[in-house]
Amino acid sequence: MTNIFAIVGPTGIGKTSLSIKLAKKLNSEIIGLDSRQIYTMIPIGTAQPSTKDLNTIKHHLIGTKDLHETVSAGEFMELVDQKIVTILDKNKTPIICGGTGLYLKSLIEGIFIGSKTDPEIRAYIEQEYDNGNSENLYKELVSIDPVYSKKVHPNNKRRLIRALEIYKITGKNMTENFKSDNKKSAFYKNINTVYLRMSRKSLESIIQKRTLSMIDEGMIKEVQYIKDHKYNIDHIDYIGYSEILSYLDKKISLEDVIEKIHIRTRQYAKRQMKWFDNQSFDYVFDMDNTSANDIVDKLVEIS
Repeated sequence: MTNIFAIVGPTGIGKTSLSIKLAKKLNSEIIGLDSRQIYTMIPIGTAQPSTKDLNTIKHHLIGTKDLHETVSAGEFMELVDQKIVTILDKNKTPIICGGTGLYLKSLIEGIFIGSKTDPEIRAYIEQEYDNGNSENLYKELVSIDPVYSKKVHPNNKRRLIRALEIYKITGKNMTENFKSDNKKSAFYKNINTVYLRMSRKSLESIIQKRTLSMIDEGMIKEVQYIKDHKYNIDHIDYIGYSEILSYLDKKISLEDVIEKIHIRTRQYAKRQMKWFDNQSFDYVFDMDNTSANDIVDKLVEIS
C-alpha cells in the first residue's frame, strides 16, 4: 500500500510550498486539511494555494464548499477518504496538507460516529448566543457535561455552540461521545504524519509579511463582496473579517486593520503550535534549521 503523507503545522509556516515540492517528486495530488480553505469565494483571507499552485499540482477540498455550508470533522474525514480513493485510482500518491489539527486527529485516531451537523439546531443556538444568552447556554453545557465544560470558555462561541449542538443531535454529551466507538479513516494505518515547526519569533515575522501581502492581494475587496451579498460566515472563523468590516464602516483605520489581523493570526498560530506540540507524529522537522528541500528529500526516501 502506498505511503500517504499528512503534512501539518501552524499557519504561515510553508506547508503548501513544501507539499507542492514533494508532490512534484512523488507524482502526487494534494488534499487540503483546513477547515477554512475548503470554502469558496474567500481564497485570500484563508490563505488558499495560489492559482499558480493549483495549476501546478491538482488540489482537492480547496474552495469547494459554499459559504453557507458547515462541515463537521466526521464529514471532512469522509471527504478526505473519498479523495484518497480517487487519487489512488490514478496510481498517484495522496498528500494531505493543512493546519486543522482536529481533522488530522480524526483521521488517525477516529471520531465519534455522531459527529454531524444540523443547520436548524445550530441556527437556533447561535441566535440564542447572539441575543445575549451566552451565560445561560454555558450553564446548560455545565449541567449536561460538567467534564467537557471545563475545556470550553463561555466566550468561545464556536465550541460552546458545537457542544450543545452535538448533545441535541445525539442525545449524548461530548464526553460520552468521545468514549463511544470511534470511526477512523479507512487509510489511517498508511498515513505518515509530518509536523513542521518553527520558533515563534521566526513565524511571527512571516505572519507579519503575509498579512501585508493579503491586504495587497485584495482581501478588503473579498470582504466587501461577502458584505454586499449578505453571506453569514460566523461558522468559518475568518480572521480579519470583522476588522475589515469595521474599516469599511469607517470605524478604524487601515493600519489598525493590519495590526489586528497580525495579532489574531499570531495568536491563532500560537494555539496551533501548542496543540501540535502535545500530539505525537511520525516525523518532526524544525524549519529554522532544515530547508524545505532537505525535508522533501528525506520524505522521498521514506516513501
